Amino acid sequence: MDAIDRKILAVLQAEGRLTVTELAQRVGLSVAPCHRRLRELERTDVIRGYRAVVDPAAIGLGFEVLVAVTMDREDAGTIAAFESGLATVPEVRHAERLFGEPDYLVRVATADIAAYQRLRDEKLAALPGVQRLTSTIIMKRVVDERPFPTSPHSTRREDLR
Repeated sequence: MDAIDRKILAVLQAEGRLTVTELAQRVGLSVAPCHRRLRELERTDVIRGYRAVVDPAAIGLGFEVLVAVTMDREDAGTIAAFESGLATVPEVRHAERLFGEPDYLVRVATADIAAYQRLRDEKLAALPGVQRLTSTIIMKRVVDERPFPTSPHSTRREDLR
Protein backbone atom coordinates (compact mmCIF):
# COMPACT_ATOMS: atom_id res chain seq x y z
CA MET A 1 0.00 0.00 0.00
CA ASP A 2 1.48 3.32 -1.04
CA ALA A 3 0.73 6.95 -0.23
CA ILE A 4 -1.94 7.24 -2.93
CA ASP A 5 -3.81 4.18 -1.62
CA ARG A 6 -3.68 5.70 1.87
CA LYS A 7 -5.00 8.98 0.50
CA ILE A 8 -7.88 7.13 -1.19
CA LEU A 9 -8.71 5.45 2.13
CA ALA A 10 -8.57 8.73 4.05
CA VAL A 11 -10.87 10.49 1.58
CA LEU A 12 -13.39 7.62 1.46
CA GLN A 13 -13.51 7.29 5.25
CA ALA A 14 -14.48 10.95 5.46
CA GLU A 15 -16.91 10.87 2.55
CA GLY A 16 -17.84 7.45 1.19
CA ARG A 17 -20.40 8.58 -1.39
CA LEU A 18 -17.96 10.24 -3.75
CA THR A 19 -18.03 9.23 -7.40
CA VAL A 20 -14.82 7.78 -8.79
CA THR A 21 -14.35 11.01 -10.72
CA GLU A 22 -14.60 13.11 -7.54
CA LEU A 23 -12.32 10.69 -5.68
CA ALA A 24 -9.75 10.84 -8.49
CA GLN A 25 -9.73 14.64 -8.36
CA ARG A 26 -9.24 14.68 -4.59
CA VAL A 27 -6.30 12.27 -4.65
CA GLY A 28 -4.68 13.71 -7.76
CA LEU A 29 -5.16 10.82 -10.21
CA SER A 30 -6.97 10.39 -13.46
CA VAL A 31 -10.18 8.36 -13.28
CA ALA A 32 -8.95 5.03 -14.72
CA PRO A 33 -5.97 4.52 -12.36
CA CYS A 34 -8.05 5.69 -9.40
CA HIS A 35 -10.77 3.22 -10.32
CA ARG A 36 -8.22 0.37 -10.61
CA ARG A 37 -6.75 1.20 -7.20
CA LEU A 38 -10.20 1.44 -5.64
CA ARG A 39 -11.24 -1.95 -7.03
CA GLU A 40 -7.99 -3.51 -5.79
CA LEU A 41 -8.56 -2.10 -2.29
CA GLU A 42 -12.06 -3.61 -2.39
CA ARG A 43 -10.88 -6.95 -3.86
CA THR A 44 -8.24 -7.39 -1.14
CA ASP A 45 -10.75 -6.44 1.60
CA VAL A 46 -8.84 -3.36 2.68
CA ILE A 47 -12.19 -1.69 2.01
CA ARG A 48 -14.73 -4.16 3.37
CA GLY A 49 -17.89 -2.31 2.40
CA TYR A 50 -19.87 0.89 2.36
CA ARG A 51 -22.74 1.90 4.62
CA ALA A 52 -24.83 4.76 5.88
CA VAL A 53 -24.10 6.02 9.38
CA VAL A 54 -27.48 6.36 11.08
CA ASP A 55 -28.34 8.45 14.14
CA PRO A 56 -29.76 5.85 16.59
CA ALA A 57 -32.02 8.40 18.32
CA ALA A 58 -33.63 9.28 14.97
CA ILE A 59 -34.84 5.69 14.60
CA GLY A 60 -35.96 5.27 18.21
CA LEU A 61 -32.85 3.47 19.50
CA GLY A 62 -31.18 6.25 21.45
CA PHE A 63 -30.70 4.29 24.69
CA GLU A 64 -27.28 2.65 24.53
CA VAL A 65 -25.65 0.35 27.02
CA LEU A 66 -22.24 -1.25 27.29
CA VAL A 67 -22.60 -4.75 28.67
CA ALA A 68 -19.65 -6.55 30.23
CA VAL A 69 -20.21 -10.30 29.97
CA THR A 70 -18.44 -12.76 32.25
CA MET A 71 -18.72 -16.39 31.24
CA ASP A 72 -19.07 -19.27 33.69
CA ARG A 73 -17.13 -21.60 31.39
CA GLU A 74 -15.00 -21.06 28.33
CA ASP A 75 -14.90 -24.37 26.51
CA ALA A 76 -15.01 -24.15 22.72
CA GLY A 77 -18.62 -25.34 22.46
CA THR A 78 -19.93 -22.83 24.97
CA ILE A 79 -18.01 -19.96 23.39
CA ALA A 80 -19.28 -20.89 19.90
CA ALA A 81 -22.87 -21.21 21.13
CA PHE A 82 -22.67 -17.88 23.00
CA GLU A 83 -21.20 -16.03 20.02
CA SER A 84 -23.72 -17.56 17.60
CA GLY A 85 -26.58 -16.61 19.90
CA LEU A 86 -25.24 -13.11 20.40
CA ALA A 87 -25.01 -12.61 16.64
CA THR A 88 -28.76 -13.23 16.33
CA VAL A 89 -29.73 -10.41 18.71
CA PRO A 90 -30.56 -7.40 16.48
CA GLU A 91 -30.06 -4.86 19.28
CA VAL A 92 -26.37 -5.83 19.56
CA ARG A 93 -24.43 -3.13 17.71
CA HIS A 94 -20.92 -4.28 18.49
CA ALA A 95 -19.35 -7.16 20.40
CA GLU A 96 -15.77 -7.99 21.22
CA ARG A 97 -14.17 -10.95 22.96
CA LEU A 98 -11.48 -9.77 25.38
CA PHE A 99 -8.49 -11.19 27.18
CA GLY A 100 -9.00 -11.05 30.95
CA GLU A 101 -12.11 -9.80 32.70
CA PRO A 102 -14.74 -9.35 31.42
CA ASP A 103 -14.82 -11.97 28.69
CA TYR A 104 -16.90 -9.85 26.29
CA LEU A 105 -17.83 -6.22 25.85
CA VAL A 106 -21.11 -5.71 24.02
CA ARG A 107 -22.76 -2.47 22.87
CA VAL A 108 -26.53 -2.60 22.57
CA ALA A 109 -29.11 -0.04 21.47
CA THR A 110 -32.75 -0.06 22.56
CA ALA A 111 -35.62 2.41 22.77
CA ASP A 112 -35.41 2.96 26.53
CA ILE A 113 -34.44 1.41 29.85
CA ALA A 114 -37.51 -0.85 29.95
CA ALA A 115 -36.68 -2.26 26.52
CA TYR A 116 -33.09 -2.82 27.65
CA GLN A 117 -34.25 -4.59 30.81
CA ARG A 118 -36.36 -7.02 28.71
CA LEU A 119 -33.47 -7.58 26.31
CA ARG A 120 -31.07 -8.21 29.19
CA ASP A 121 -33.37 -10.59 31.06
CA GLU A 122 -34.93 -12.44 28.14
CA LYS A 123 -32.11 -12.64 25.60
CA LEU A 124 -28.66 -11.72 26.92
CA ALA A 125 -28.86 -13.50 30.27
CA ALA A 126 -30.30 -16.58 28.54
CA LEU A 127 -27.31 -17.03 26.23
CA PRO A 128 -25.18 -20.14 26.84
CA GLY A 129 -22.44 -19.83 29.45
CA VAL A 130 -23.33 -16.39 30.83
CA GLN A 131 -22.39 -16.05 34.49
CA ARG A 132 -22.74 -12.30 34.94
CA LEU A 133 -23.83 -9.24 32.98
CA THR A 134 -22.71 -5.79 34.11
CA SER A 135 -24.48 -2.92 32.40
CA THR A 136 -23.19 0.62 31.99
CA ILE A 137 -25.46 3.23 30.43
CA ILE A 138 -23.77 5.43 27.86
CA MET A 139 -24.13 9.07 28.87
CA LYS A 140 -22.56 10.70 25.81
CA ARG A 141 -20.57 9.71 22.75
CA VAL A 142 -17.29 11.57 22.90
CA VAL A 143 -15.49 9.94 19.96
CA ASP A 144 -17.60 8.00 17.48
CA GLU A 145 -17.12 6.61 13.99
CA ARG A 146 -13.64 8.11 13.77
CA PRO A 147 -11.81 7.14 10.60
CA PHE A 148 -8.73 4.96 10.97
CA PRO A 149 -5.46 6.88 10.66
CA THR A 150 -4.03 6.25 7.20
CA SER A 151 -0.57 7.71 7.62
CA PRO A 152 1.99 4.93 8.11
CA HIS A 153 3.54 6.98 10.92
CA SER A 154 0.34 8.15 12.65
CA THR A 155 0.85 5.89 15.64
CA ARG A 156 4.34 7.08 16.42
CA ARG A 157 4.57 8.58 19.88
CA GLU A 158 5.67 12.02 18.66
CA ASP A 159 2.69 12.20 16.28
CA LEU A 160 0.24 11.61 19.13
CA ARG A 161 1.37 14.61 21.18
